[in-house]
Amino acid sequence: MNQSKAITLAWTGASGAPYGLRLLQCLLAADYTVYLLISSAARVVLATEHNLKLPSGPDAAKAALVEHLRCDAEKLIVCGKEDWFSPVASGSAAPKQMIVCPCSTGSVAAIAHGMSDNLIERAADVVMKERGQLLLVVRETPFSTLHLENMHKLSQMGVTIMPAAPGFYHQPKSIDDLVDFMVARILDHLGIEQTLVPRWGYDQRS
Repeated sequence: MNQSKAITLAWTGASGAPYGLRLLQCLLAADYTVYLLISSAARVVLATEHNLKLPSGPDAAKAALVEHLRCDAEKLIVCGKEDWFSPVASGSAAPKQMIVCPCSTGSVAAIAHGMSDNLIERAADVVMKERGQLLLVVRETPFSTLHLENMHKLSQMGVTIMPAAPGFYHQPKSIDDLVDFMVARILDHLGIEQTLVPRWGYDQRS
């Protein structure tokens, strides 16, 4: 596997399942191998926000996602939440880029304090210690002082904090347009080409 074309994506229990699903779809379309980590709470959110009920087993969850997204099964690797033998758990094998989208403030706190109690937290810890790129798409409002302190701590460590706060200057006509705005910003930060949303100024030029 080409490590430069591999990436880790984690879904946690914050609201914002459509962001995570669309991002997964775009990463696979860009020919990335995606290691997908799904928390138990994320499964509840997916069922609530997207009417998508994922089985708890990694293989069954993968099959459901491949059918739902009509994507390439070969590029999608769904890991169990305690699959400590997964490449994402080791600094010698983990992809250098990871996104947690959506990211709960509980996950922010656990990552900020190096808890590593599950594979999502461990994978984030690995990317940080290996000086990779970690993006957290945090979804909560309002932020408490504790939330802000944890995000500030991670930002000082080089983690990119990207609250799920879509803009409106592209004149969105649907919820999908708002989702694409955030996903486009994530892809921009990852250095992945995207055509979901024009960059500021480019669509105004004659």
